[in-house]
Amino acid sequence: MEKRVQKILAEMGVASRRKAEELIEEGRVTVNGRVAHLGQKADPLLSHIKLDGKLLAPRAEPKVYLALNKPRNVVTSLSDPEGRPTVKDYLRGVRGRVYPVGRLDFDSEGLLLMTNDGEFAHGVMHPSHKLPKTYRVKVKGVLTAEEFERLRKGVRIEDGMARAAQAKPLEKLKENSWLEITITEGRKRQIRRMLERVGHPVIRLVRTRVGPVSLGPLKAGQLRPLTPEEVEKIKYRAGLTKEDA
Repeated sequence: MEKRVQKILAEMGVASRRKAEELIEEGRVTVNGRVAHLGQKADPLLSHIKLDGKLLAPRAEPKVYLALNKPRNVVTSLSDPEGRPTVKDYLRGVRGRVYPVGRLDFDSEGLLLMTNDGEFAHGVMHPSHKLPKTYRVKVKGVLTAEEFERLRKGVRIEDGMARAAQAKPLEKLKENSWLEITITEGRKRQIRRMLERVGHPVIRLVRTRVGPVSLGPLKAGQLRPLTPEEVEKIKYRAGLTKEDA
C-alpha cells in the first residue's frame, strides 16, 4: 500500500514525521533512485528508499514509549556539537533507537516523552491536536490576579499572541513565587516569553504533564515505560485511534 514518504520514514523509526520532511527537503532521501519530494507516495515493501545513499528497510522491532525526567542543562537531542550532555546519556539499557518527542529547553526540566513510533510522535507534536502540557514555574515576584488573567486571555510576544489554557498560583515565597501554567501551543520558549512579558522572569521551569502522562515520582534522569492506557489515550487525542482507552 502506498504512503507518503515522510510517513514511511517515521514508521521506520528514522525520525519524527516533521524531521523526515526536513530530510526530504534537503534532498537526502531517494525513492527508486530519484530524489524524493514532499507529498510523494511510495510502497514501503516494493520501493527502494534510501537516506544518504543507505537503503532503508521497514522496521519489525516493537514500538517503545518512554517518559524521562529530563534534568536541567541537558540538550533535548541525541547528540550535541558543543559536547553538552544530551538525553541520550540517560538511555542506557534501552534497546533500539528512540528519539525525543518535541523539545524541552536546555535550561528547563521535567517530563519528556521518547519513542521510536513516528506516528505517535507526530500526533503529540502537531499543533492541531492541542495536547495540553502543564508546567510548574518559579518566577521573580508574585503575579497579581490581573496578570494571571492576562496570561489566560493572551499576551503579545514576538511571533504573535500567546495564551495559557490555565494559569494559577501555587506558592508564595519571600521574594518569588511558584505557579502552574498549561499551554496547548508549543512555540520556542513560549512560557518564558509570556511571563517576561507580564514582568515576571522565569527562574525555574519544570514540565509535569503531557496530556494524560504525569511526571509523578520520577527523579531527575530516571526513565519509565508509558502504560498501555497512557499510550492509547494519547493516540486517541491525536486521532490515531477511534476509541478512548
